[in-house]
Amino acid sequence: MNTSNIHSHKVSLRLAITDALVAGLIALVLFGPIVGLVLDGYELRNNMGVAFIFVAIITTGRFFASLFFQSPIGVRFLEKFARGRKVRVTVAQASTNKFKKLLLPAIFLAALSYPVIAHVAPDLLGVFGGKYGITIMILALIYVLLGLGLNIVVGLAGLLDLGYVAFYAIGAYWLTIGYAELGLGFWSVLIISPIFAAGCGAILGFPVLRMHGDYLAIVTLGFGEIIRLVLNNWTSLTRGPNGMSAPDVTFFNMLSFNKRGADNLQPFHEFFGLEYSSSFQFIYIYWLLLIVVFLVLYINHRLVQMPVGRAWEALREDEIACRSLGLNHVLVKLSAFMIGASVGGVAGVFFASYQGFVNPSSFTFLESALIVAIVVLGGLGSALGVTIAAIVLTLLPELLREFSDYRVLMFGILMIVMMIWRPRGLVKPVRPAFESDKEQVKQKA
Repeated sequence: MNTSNIHSHKVSLRLAITDALVAGLIALVLFGPIVGLVLDGYELRNNMGVAFIFVAIITTGRFFASLFFQSPIGVRFLEKFARGRKVRVTVAQASTNKFKKLLLPAIFLAALSYPVIAHVAPDLLGVFGGKYGITIMILALIYVLLGLGLNIVVGLAGLLDLGYVAFYAIGAYWLTIGYAELGLGFWSVLIISPIFAAGCGAILGFPVLRMHGDYLAIVTLGFGEIIRLVLNNWTSLTRGPNGMSAPDVTFFNMLSFNKRGADNLQPFHEFFGLEYSSSFQFIYIYWLLLIVVFLVLYINHRLVQMPVGRAWEALREDEIACRSLGLNHVLVKLSAFMIGASVGGVAGVFFASYQGFVNPSSFTFLESALIVAIVVLGGLGSALGVTIAAIVLTLLPELLREFSDYRVLMFGILMIVMMIWRPRGLVKPVRPAFESDKEQVKQKA
């Protein structure tokens, strides 16, 4: 864009009006059927007044925004924004800031103490207090795990996977089928499920080794739908749409969280002399899940710094250049699929334990789309951004329950705004730097 020509012309009122009318027309097309027509029983009720209010707000906002972006200040803002979009990955300066070293343990301790506060003083946390709040946070941590697993495949390796929910389903059903057919408990399946899910990731990885972009997305989408249809139709094994029950979580196979105990195990509350509460089981699941999330974050951090992480990034940027460097692209892709699938399998085990029951309706394409949205909104390749996005997108619907009729609409608007103003996500991916020997000697001195 030639900025000298822009500065030499005055603000065009005609252009601003044209932009506002186009934006208003688009808003009318979008909001008219969604907000203007409300289904009341079997009849449609006219609610176009609310739709016209939305259209008027958007038209007015677009008019003033167009005037602003034609001004010298707006032009400079657009130039700065355009320059920022060219940077794909930033390199962080090596630092030994004590504040950063203490921040992670502080966050972990705060997250560790949350369920105790929610159980003892539920009124203090409002909607996130009590048993209900703990279950919502468990669901948020499950989506954090799913986002971190898919971030390896999509964010680091650049392989668009639209069927990631299949590994999520495999982990959940492995727990229920293992319990029903083999007598396996939670702890046994928790150890086996990542290995089994990784094997399924390798099965998916082999057929798509030569595919890229849209073709890869279509194949992975088909894989996710195949798994869902198998779970839905193989009634002799999966009970079909009726679903399957998951085994109760135990305290290291020694204590039961049931009121009267189960499987000849002593009840947890009797052993510790506490009054029975159904929240104990969810607090225990929360703590286990929190430890697993931090463990996956640490492993993800180490993998990015290892040669396999660099190979994923090379594959994402340019596969031909990656192969020309002597990297085996087959192993690089398979490693990404297998490690990402193993994390999804672990998340599925925790989901089945938290829910106590699973059926195929929990693993639709919309779940895959939500996980992809978490990775994209958080920032491709950024573990911190994915973690924040997963927590926000899980907790935000709970805070917007008063606007339940417009919750999906507000979620869509949020995604559009994020893609316009933060196209690389909430947190830009940062490539860590390493200090030289001279810098380390200076700091010691």
